[in-house]
Amino acid sequence: MFLRLTLIVVLTVAGLMSVTAAHARESEAAGRCAATTGWAEPAAANAISYYSLEWTPFGQTEWGWETYLPVIQQELATGCGAGTPAFARALADFQSRYNLPATGLFDPATFQVFKGVWQERRPFIMARFNGEGACPEPPPLNQLGYLVTEEEHADRLTRLLRRDTLAAYRAMVTAARAEVPDMADNPELLQIFSGFRDPEADAARCATDNNCDGVRRAVCSPHRTGTAVDLFVGQLLDLGVDSTLPASRLHMTRGATYRWMVQNAGRFGFVPYVYEPWHWEWAGPPPPVVHP
Repeated sequence: MFLRLTLIVVLTVAGLMSVTAAHARESEAAGRCAATTGWAEPAAANAISYYSLEWTPFGQTEWGWETYLPVIQQELATGCGAGTPAFARALADFQSRYNLPATGLFDPATFQVFKGVWQERRPFIMARFNGEGACPEPPPLNQLGYLVTEEEHADRLTRLLRRDTLAAYRAMVTAARAEVPDMADNPELLQIFSGFRDPEADAARCATDNNCDGVRRAVCSPHRTGTAVDLFVGQLLDLGVDSTLPASRLHMTRGATYRWMVQNAGRFGFVPYVYEPWHWEWAGPPPPVVHP
């Protein structure tokens, strides 16, 4: 009995020490984010617009820009919150780099530049641009591989991917489940609900659903390449896994799965389509990491 009580006490103390250490790290990070001098004003303005900005980044009205914070933080290489001086300073550095007024204020003009940077990382977009708008041909069938049952989401449209993309996806999911407890406990997360889609079938679906507006769905879809995947990253009750309603996309981007993807998918060659938190495209093997 004494040994059992001793063990309970030891484990409790160890747990409290771990929580205290985590809180200390968070406090230290918060202190660094707030300590940047000279950027208090834009930080305060960003804290307000973060929730109140009325704008149309992708054609429909949205309020605030929380949905896009994870990818913006990743681009700026900062973990500081939107309303901190350090974030404003990092944003100003980005603005200066792209010849924008270095105000440190988030605004639609700055977001347009972010969008351009992110779009240029999508091989499908650049292939269309360099090909003067021509739609890339789908890969030969012998370059496609089948998903296994554990990789398929219940709402799946297709079960094929280009073989190199499938190998990269499997390596990424293995890493994600090892690094994020939420994903290890929920096998539905990161399952694929759309991969390679035959262009003719996609065109027929466009005509039937009448929603190929180039934002929600495109007549020339990257899914025809076999390198685009739609992954389950969570959903709001009664809304689809690919609902583009602002509330739905915000819910997805708040989750640990999406945030892990933003920070780590590049390790495996995947880049995002920012409007759709579930949509990722394989850009090829990432360059090797060179250690000094």
